[in-house]
Amino acid sequence: MDTDVVVCGAGVAGLAAACALGRLGLEVTLLDKRPSQPPLWKGEVLQPGSLDSLHAWDVLGRLEARRAVRLNRLVARTAGGQELMAMDFAVLGCERPWMLAHDYSTILECMAESLGPRVRLHRGVLVKDLSRDAEGRIRGVRAVTDGTALDIRAGLVVAADGMSSRLRKLAGIDAGPVAYDHRLLSFELPGTLPVDDEVSAHATDRGLVMVYPLPDARIRVYVQVRTDELRRATPAELRRWCERLLGQVPALAPIAKLLEGNLERHQLIPVWCYRAPSLVRPGIVLLGEAAHVVHPLAAQGMNTSIGDAEALAARLAAVDLADGAAVDGALRGYENDRMSKIRAVHTMSHNAARMMTSTSLGGRVLGRRLMRGTARSSRLNYLTTYNMSGFGMRPLGRIDRLVQLGVLPDLRARSFTAPPVPGRLAGSAPQVRRESRDNGEKS
Repeated sequence: MDTDVVVCGAGVAGLAAACALGRLGLEVTLLDKRPSQPPLWKGEVLQPGSLDSLHAWDVLGRLEARRAVRLNRLVARTAGGQELMAMDFAVLGCERPWMLAHDYSTILECMAESLGPRVRLHRGVLVKDLSRDAEGRIRGVRAVTDGTALDIRAGLVVAADGMSSRLRKLAGIDAGPVAYDHRLLSFELPGTLPVDDEVSAHATDRGLVMVYPLPDARIRVYVQVRTDELRRATPAELRRWCERLLGQVPALAPIAKLLEGNLERHQLIPVWCYRAPSLVRPGIVLLGEAAHVVHPLAAQGMNTSIGDAEALAARLAAVDLADGAAVDGALRGYENDRMSKIRAVHTMSHNAARMMTSTSLGGRVLGRRLMRGTARSSRLNYLTTYNMSGFGMRPLGRIDRLVQLGVLPDLRARSFTAPPVPGRLAGSAPQVRRESRDNGEKS
């Protein structure tokens, strides 16, 4: 066996898996087809529930040293800026009650710098196929780099190769990503916001408009657009579009000049959602966007990927990777536990997206009513904040929905006591000392 684990894909999921598994003492080979990471304006906000893991992996300090921005609140607002509902993470009482924002590429760089001595990262390596033994169990990958074929044997293959995952298809797991009926137009502006410690998500007649600060005096703006709204738009058409936007969303007035002067700095981002029907096959496990994608509004993508890695490491902590049956048993346990959590995150993210992105009259009215109803109940506001934080999921029931709608009073609010927030993600893996195959030294 060439390596204990081969991880395919060096995005957040792959890097998180390498960080978590490498700290078990496993030898991890991490492959990515790209020679370098292209700049993408996505995945910039880390929820509180991920910060303990990043701290344990020595990533958090690197991000803070590079001036990552702490965001204390996620606030839903009207187009004019009035507050509909606020999720203040201070109510959680956890050690790090804030979100953290930085460029996606910087987050990846800090994770790559923290991989540890048991992980080997190789870029520019394209994984072409899976290799199997005589019984059909996956035992590694076949790859190519600079025209040279590689055959890497491993006790476990981790498919973290994104939404269009080649390995997912090769493993025989079908998944059909579904596109939302809108896209997000992302702008990067130089400057600062009047309120610099929150994500402001505006529910407007045109859909979602989201604003938050980035390091080094920069501002990120997301604007919901129809899939064909700005296709092949000329600079003049983009300026007219901006004028309409500013009229529709008065809350953007403080940054109107910045937006008008930086219209050319934008990216158009498709928005997808899906969950793979299975996470594992003998010898392989799907992590991150290879397994699930949610709407970016709730900032759950990176955080769920980090949770995947933690949960997988917890299952493998006491497993001999040379024992295929034991590995596959651990993978089944991982799937049984993780599928329900992924499903809950998926449902929460989709419901939040529907409240904020609906452009129909009925959808807009219902969404605002639900948000105002949540804000009126300290209990529901806490639960919503907890669910968003990434520490776990306490889904709201039918009675809670009626309370949100104002049909019923919240009779449980007076007796409600906020439950303790865990210090680390549930299922966090301990560090385990293993024998090195190379020289018998303790890792």
